[in-house]
Amino acid sequence: MPVVTVRNPGTGELLGEVPALDAGQVAAVVDAAQEGQRAMAALPAYEREALLRRVADRIEAEQESLARLLAAENGKPITQTRGEIEAAVRIFRGYAGEATRLFGRQIPLDAVPGLARHLAVTVREPLGVVAALVPFNYPVELYAHKAAAALAAGNAVVVQPPARCPLAVLRVAQLVEQAGAPPNAHQAVVGDVAVSQQLAGSAGIAAISLTGSTEAGRAVARRAAETLKKVYLELGGNDALIVCADADVEEAARAVVLGRLARGNGQICCAVKRVYVQRPVHDAFVDALLAQTAKLTVGDQLLESTDVGPLIAEPAAERVIGAVRQLVDDGARLVAGGSRRQAFVDPVVLVDVPADSAAFAEEIFGPVAPVARFDDPDEAVRMANASPYGLHAAVFTRDISLAFSISRKLDVGGVVVNGSTALRAENLPFGGTKDTGGYREGIHDTVLDFTRQKTVVVMDAFR
Repeated sequence: MPVVTVRNPGTGELLGEVPALDAGQVAAVVDAAQEGQRAMAALPAYEREALLRRVADRIEAEQESLARLLAAENGKPITQTRGEIEAAVRIFRGYAGEATRLFGRQIPLDAVPGLARHLAVTVREPLGVVAALVPFNYPVELYAHKAAAALAAGNAVVVQPPARCPLAVLRVAQLVEQAGAPPNAHQAVVGDVAVSQQLAGSAGIAAISLTGSTEAGRAVARRAAETLKKVYLELGGNDALIVCADADVEEAARAVVLGRLARGNGQICCAVKRVYVQRPVHDAFVDALLAQTAKLTVGDQLLESTDVGPLIAEPAAERVIGAVRQLVDDGARLVAGGSRRQAFVDPVVLVDVPADSAAFAEEIFGPVAPVARFDDPDEAVRMANASPYGLHAAVFTRDISLAFSISRKLDVGGVVVNGSTALRAENLPFGGTKDTGGYREGIHDTVLDFTRQKTVVVMDAFR
């Protein structure tokens, strides 16, 4: 049987081997999930709530070992993977509560002539089997959003963990089973893009939820269209941070360092990927950014002192350096970092970046901060909106009216004022416009998206 080999991206140490499923095995999993879905749908809400709370308790009990496993296979610093596991615990508990709040409606039929004596109500029912396709950058947290939501709504879920770092997600899957999930209500399938395509095209899958690249999203959506299943996509981003002339440049620089260079090793869809600074404060901002960047420690992700670990794999680091070289060729000036050692990339700062550079318009998935200038805030908005992506944006200013004006004009899913774009709270709708996919994921939204409404009309209910 073929296997997926999992290694520490920083050291190459073998961490484990996981069986890779073939097409027949994936089909068998989907078939078995139909039985699991019926069992989940039969559970009353309070039992679904209790199940998810038991899962959260088990994750919490193994928080440190899960964080270390995730750091080892993923490359994020251990201090950050602890936060990711904490988020997963909160997410499971949040969806536990949502399981008991799947409200229907009573719709007044007396709004329609001749129907005043009848009663109409809606109820929420599970969709069926949900396929959850999880990315490598925040696998446990994003798995939690998809799997917990599916189970809360009474669905079964088939999870495809990221092939490069599946181990922590697979361990959580064991905890779900131990917590008492019905047989086949929660299953994991490990494999490559062929598995994703099979799930997307399977008639036994009612909905598919993907967090990943725009390219992957398009491929999944095309295949899913064959069976008209629901498709929920949270895709790439090229988030802009706008620094106005009245901004606190030290705080703005900190938002770039913590929201891009040191968060997830720069491998976050909502990281700060483009920085636009108004000309009067440009030099002061760059000075602050360089001073803070110089303090970052690059190294072993399992050390408490590490700020930036290895990227997910050496080819990923090569792509980042290639994008940096392209920006320099287009006229940008490299003022910090730019060296690569296997999968490690020293945090990069580029200035004088031409706004029309094709490389500037593309998403760079690594610790790179490209800085461009602007003169008028409307000019910064136009440049920010020129991207094909529309996930998050940020604006730094002390003028709240200006902040709201810029926020309204930005074509994105969320705007952060005086903070980093790399902000995701589980109770907020998260997603974007354009090539980011258009979907919004969050505990109050996703659980409803994983249900369907049924209308029941009682004729002559009123005398």
